[in-house]
This record gives sequence, structure tokens and C-alpha cells, in this order.
Amino acid sequence: MKRSLLVFAFALVVPQAHGQSNALPYKSPHQSVGVVSCGSTLCHGSIRPVPGSNVLQSEYVTWTRLDKHARAYAILHSAQSKKIARNLGIKSAHEERLCVDCHAHAPAQPLRGERFRVDDGVSCEGCHGPAQRWLPVHVERGATHARNIEHGLFPAEDAVQRARLCLSCHLGNRDRLVTHRLMGAGHPRLSFELDTFTTVEPAHFNVDNDYAKRKRLWDGVQVWAIGQAMAVSQTLELLGDPKIGRDGFFPELVFFDCHACHRSMKSGRWAPRADGLGPGVPRLNDSNLLMVRQIAKVAAPDLAARIGSATTQLHQSVSQKSGDPMHAASELRELMNALIARLAQRTFSAADLRAIVQGLLDDGRAGAYRDYSGAEQATLAIGSLSNFMFQRGMLKSAAPANRALARLQASVADDENFKPDQFQAALKQVDNVLHAPGAKP
Repeated sequence: MKRSLLVFAFALVVPQAHGQSNALPYKSPHQSVGVVSCGSTLCHGSIRPVPGSNVLQSEYVTWTRLDKHARAYAILHSAQSKKIARNLGIKSAHEERLCVDCHAHAPAQPLRGERFRVDDGVSCEGCHGPAQRWLPVHVERGATHARNIEHGLFPAEDAVQRARLCLSCHLGNRDRLVTHRLMGAGHPRLSFELDTFTTVEPAHFNVDNDYAKRKRLWDGVQVWAIGQAMAVSQTLELLGDPKIGRDGFFPELVFFDCHACHRSMKSGRWAPRADGLGPGVPRLNDSNLLMVRQIAKVAAPDLAARIGSATTQLHQSVSQKSGDPMHAASELRELMNALIARLAQRTFSAADLRAIVQGLLDDGRAGAYRDYSGAEQATLAIGSLSNFMFQRGMLKSAAPANRALARLQASVADDENFKPDQFQAALKQVDNVLHAPGAKP
């Protein structure tokens, strides 16, 4: 299956504030009132931003015109979705909870207000939470963001909570998961990186002084790092769940690297890696763990060695070489959650940023990304981190970095034709640009 990566320009999108560990919107006990309740021209349906308002008031229009989430439900009527449904033996994708739970905001019938429509797709309330209680509160004189959250608004501006929210569909959780069987039926392979997806998501907020007063500002490096660690934590939770981590006699293969099996037998692409697994062993998809290894070295050196050894133990136990995979997954997840708590309070300096980028480049030169999933995640990471370097004045010009990144992205544009040597050559060019004269330490 093919999946193209976008070439990202350098653009500043600053994630935002802080919230409590609220229930995800789809698990809220409150009623959903429907997007039409937000779409008035006096509320969030203005054609253009309203001067003098502390919010844009054009959020609904941005969502309907530019946001793919608004068309997520409609995809379930496509020819591809109908084919997947036939392959799975289900009547229709647009009526099947397996599909609708992520392609729409679909609360239980008693929690659907009179104006609610499931065919609105992943709507306002799918991310911001059912609005029954917070809708009237958030327009009151003196309303505060904290009070809105108390009344059920989901704190999507908080990087940790946003990671939980986005990954609940873009990776999956105990309630909804794109399994290997679903992919076998034709569902595209999932790939996600929090900062990149935040950047390409059409912004419906303005980070100004008023915003900063109401919410916490998050550094982009922090958002990227939290997204990586949260993806590992959530994967380990699923892997360690005996009801989810197995599919009959087999393990749930969605947690494994697709291209460890789905590649030409003639490619001869296998190469030794530090985990000691030999050829012919199905490998866990450790692409996020490869990123976390460099994050931990900078942000939590005392955890880094433990994360490294726990990762090796997980690989060894899953391959049945030694140890209990359930215990190994649980131990590593505890370390991930400890790392996430550190990252939520961590400020990344220019030196930190440089060290992480250098670590990723060093891993690439050492052959850590010879598998497609690792190369893809490294490409997204290096693109985001190069962006942050430019924003901080660490790069003299964005143009050379963009050209090098475009070549790197082209090398991972087609997973079925991925060539590690081409990727490493492109990675070397990125390395040269980031260390060229004018790049500041």
C-alpha cells in the first residue's frame, strides 16, 4: 500500500495549554448537541475572523472547508470502504461501529441531541467534548478556560491530553483499534506523529497575548517528544492486554513491523541490529521507541539506560528468546509514563534540540532505520526538529534544509519501494545541511 508524505514548509504553529486527565470525548457522559449549535455567524460560523474578538469566530467554516475530519464519515460511503466491508463480511461501513467510532463522533443514542448528526464526521464535539454542559458556560461573562474544562470541555490544547485524544484513533486503544485483519481487508496502514499532524491541521485558533493568558503555551519540541512517548505507552498497553494483544493462535500482528514480512524475498535487506534478533524473526514496530531513545538521553538521562535495556528485553521476550513479554511490556510502559511526566514539565534548549537531532542522524548512519517504519518516523521527526531549529535562528536559511528534507521525504514516499540505501544517502545530505556554515550550535 502506498502512502505519500507531504513536504512541509517551515511554519510556526505553537501548541497550547494545560488540562486535567479528562475522559476522552467519545466516553463523556454528557449529551452532544451537534455542530449546527456552533455554526451560527454570531458564534463560530463567520466567513472571516471577527476583529476585536478573543477567538477567530470562523472555526466552523475552517472545519467545513479545510479539515479532513469533516469528511471522515463520507469516506465510509466510498468504493474502497464498501470493498473493505465486503471483505470483512459486514453490511456497510457507515453503519458499523468498528468504522464509525473513528470516522465520526458517534455517542450512544441517548446522548445525541435533537440537532446532532453522525454524518457530520469527526465534528467539534469529537475533539472538544460533548457540549451539553460547557456550551452555555463558555459564553457567559467572565467565562474562563478552566471553568469550561470543569463543565466538560476537553483540554485539547494540552499536549499530553491531545496526544491521548489523537492516538485514540490514529493508533487505537482498548475500545477501537485498526487490527491486522482490518488492514488485510484493505484499510490503509496507520502512521502518526503529533507535531506534524498538528502543523498540517488547519489552525482554527490564534496564539496571541489573550490566548497566552488563558492557556499554557507548549514548545513544539515538547509536543513532538510527548507524542512519541505517548505512542509507545499506548502501544505497550495494547500489546500487554491479553484480549487485544492476541488474535487467536497468533499475536495481534498490527503491533509488528509490516515490512518485516511484507517485502520481496529477493531484497536481501536484513541487517543485524542491537537487539540481537536474527533474520526471519517478526519484529515489533519500534519506530517510536527509536525516537524516544534519543529524547530520553537528553530529557531524562537517568531513565535512558533503563529504557534501552527494557526495550531490548521486550524484543527478546516477544521473539521468545527470553523473558515474559507481558512483564517486559508493563515494565517499559511504566518507564514511558515516567518519561511523559518529565516531558510535560521540560523546557528544551537549543543545545537539547541539537543533541536530539544529532542522535537521530547518528542512528541513521548506523543503520537503525533500515526498516521502513523507522525511516518514516525519523523523516517526520527530523522535519519537525529542523523546523524548530529554523524558528530559533539555528539555521541561516530554510531553503537548503527544505531541499534536503524534500529528498529525504521522497525516499520514504512509497513504502512498497523503500530502499534503505537511498534513504541513508538522503539522510547524509540533511546532516550536511544542518552542519553547514551558518548553522548555529
